[in-house]
Amino acid sequence: MFSPAGFPDTTVTLAFSVFLLTFAYEDGATLLAASLAATGRMDIRIGFLSAFLGIWAGDIGLYLVGSSIGGRVVQHRWTRRFISGSTFAKAQSWFARRGTFAIVMSRFMPGSRLPLYVAAGALKLPARRFSSVTGICSAVWVGAIFVAFRIVPGARLASPARLAAVAFGTLILPWMLGKLFRFALPRLLLLWRKYSRWEFWPAWLFYPPVVAMCAWLALKYRGLALPTIANPSFRNGGIVRESKIEILRALMSTAPELVADGYSLQPAPVSQRVQMLQRLCEQHAIPYPLVLKPDVGQRGAGFKLAASEADAEKYLELVHSDLIVQRYAADEKEIGIFYYRLPGDLHGEIFAVTEKIFPSVTGNGKSTLKELLQADKRASLISGVYLKRFPQLREKVLATGERVRLVEAGNHCQGCIFRDGAHLISPALRNRIDQISRGVPGFFIGRYDIRYSDESALLRGENFKIIELNGAASEATNIYDERNSLLQAYRTLYQQWELVYRIGRANRDRGHRPASILGMVRDIKLYAKMSQSYPAAD
Repeated sequence: MFSPAGFPDTTVTLAFSVFLLTFAYEDGATLLAASLAATGRMDIRIGFLSAFLGIWAGDIGLYLVGSSIGGRVVQHRWTRRFISGSTFAKAQSWFARRGTFAIVMSRFMPGSRLPLYVAAGALKLPARRFSSVTGICSAVWVGAIFVAFRIVPGARLASPARLAAVAFGTLILPWMLGKLFRFALPRLLLLWRKYSRWEFWPAWLFYPPVVAMCAWLALKYRGLALPTIANPSFRNGGIVRESKIEILRALMSTAPELVADGYSLQPAPVSQRVQMLQRLCEQHAIPYPLVLKPDVGQRGAGFKLAASEADAEKYLELVHSDLIVQRYAADEKEIGIFYYRLPGDLHGEIFAVTEKIFPSVTGNGKSTLKELLQADKRASLISGVYLKRFPQLREKVLATGERVRLVEAGNHCQGCIFRDGAHLISPALRNRIDQISRGVPGFFIGRYDIRYSDESALLRGENFKIIELNGAASEATNIYDERNSLLQAYRTLYQQWELVYRIGRANRDRGHRPASILGMVRDIKLYAKMSQSYPAAD
């Protein structure tokens, strides 16, 4: 057998050389063993075993180093200045949940194995699990390189094409895959975390079953457009392009003490519109901050909390459609109350209540807003929505204690957190909402958005402010409570839409005519075009 000059010509020496070389350069040692085996200069079993044992022994050695000195390093008082006990506990918890996956992926990330394997030992990842996973990964990796030598064309080691192909497959390709995984893996994990929670599904994924429900209900109640007359006094029943100011005026005439009053601001040149806004504020004693929002809008689109006249002027330069100027309800708490009443019935019912939570982040003097969002388990899933709202704070380090409220509009798609608020339903609140609803002509089903400060007063049906009333297209948004299953959400939506169709048919029987499907499609297109000019909601 061939041996380099100065070395004994024995298989044992070659195998031992490969074994030792793995501690310096794993892939190079494996490549050497595979080439020697492919040309008959070493038994393939011995070559595979020497490379595998060398790599596996190195992995176990790193783990033992971490296990022996890692605990002492972490407990050292100097280290404790930078790493708290809670941080160490979180790291251990992360390794317990994701350590196996991280070890497997490290095989594709050059340079990651040393720190990861030492950390695995320091953080007490079970030795049996570590040795099993690294053993399997090492065997697969070495086996893949040996197979590459078998399937690459050419019989001689000296073949340039073969050497180039093997070098690419065993050295360059893993490096490229490592770079790819390092770049793509965090994004893939984020997508997985986001879309494994159905509340964050995009509309095209979540709503097809709802469309199927509506198709069935249209057959059951004999009318595809019945929802457009669920609320005969609202344009299209409140499905699309209803006027918010008309609904607000109806509420203000019915229960002015319980409504955040609002007024129409018609389209005009910006300078003239600013003057119109000033007159409205003076006439109705509306102070800043105040709310500006499109008269025709959905899901909080275009909502702006203007803190000053300069904010308002900047907004008016962007949005040229009909607007609403509304008094800001500064109460910290908000709920959505989904109400319905069957035509002919004297009283209605509260179908569902949603408790809305407005998330915020607090600065630590070290992290930017972007970093704070990424560190939050939930906020990281929709950080793009928040960062679009605060571009000037994206890379700013927030001072210790500085609090940023991430959303003002109480809409799930804008980043508000929804919880089932069934515990807030009381006879007094139900009677008050029913009284207000019966005072709004032609209103039978929809959702009130209400702000309040005192829960006990709310339960008595007192001291709250209605900021908006939405029609038939509004949802019982308690479905977005993360504690609900997808099946529960669809069940609730089916019950809601059956009420919409049932009320629509009753109104048709009373002589109301549904809108035409062609007209509905036209209104949907017009709204889609109009909403493109709306800025990011607050």
